[in-house]
Amino acid sequence: MTYKEEFITFMVQSGVLTFGDFTTKSGRKTPYFINTGNYKTGAQMARLGDYYAACIQESLPEGITCLFGPAYKGIPLVVGAASSLARNYHRDLLYCFNRKEAKDHGEGGSLVGYQPKAGDQVVIVEDVVTAGTAVRESIALFRQVADVTIKALVVSVDRMERGSRDCSTLDELREDYGIQICPIVTVQDLITFLHNREIDGKVWLDDARRAQMEAYLAQYGARA
Repeated sequence: MTYKEEFITFMVQSGVLTFGDFTTKSGRKTPYFINTGNYKTGAQMARLGDYYAACIQESLPEGITCLFGPAYKGIPLVVGAASSLARNYHRDLLYCFNRKEAKDHGEGGSLVGYQPKAGDQVVIVEDVVTAGTAVRESIALFRQVADVTIKALVVSVDRMERGSRDCSTLDELREDYGIQICPIVTVQDLITFLHNREIDGKVWLDDARRAQMEAYLAQYGARA
């Protein structure tokens, strides 16, 4: 089993990937939902960091100065990814994350951890990007800190949905900022791997549920 297939299984077993009738923040009715807030144990976070690290090692084997995790969900993700890269791939990368409000006492500043410098190659580590707001805010933040290059964005799942244009939100970010997009898996990976497959004695994605997911993508999927 590949790390991508292991990751899909892990999301199901952790109650992070669920199927049913949900409504997204944008008002879309969706047959599946990804709630990364359901990760809640140390063992889960260690494994999650391993999957992010595997994706980074595969997609970005060199040329990274620093990993950045947008507050709040990105903080444990960037720590987990950096720890796993050091442990499993002997890549001891710098990392940092932002405060929601800049600190006006002590050492001050808006970033915790490494303080980026001009010329650094930064990779943003996120969970699931919907509108891309946190990523755009992160890029704007770095413009105030140092003349860095935002090299890539690593996410857990690419939902492959249209954003404000015909392309996906991730493609919008690629077009607008010239950054590489590195999902651990895509929604198409989920469909292909889970269709009629038993996990812990249960089929999570039968023919009917697959048809719903494909209909959803036909309606909201990126067209470019």
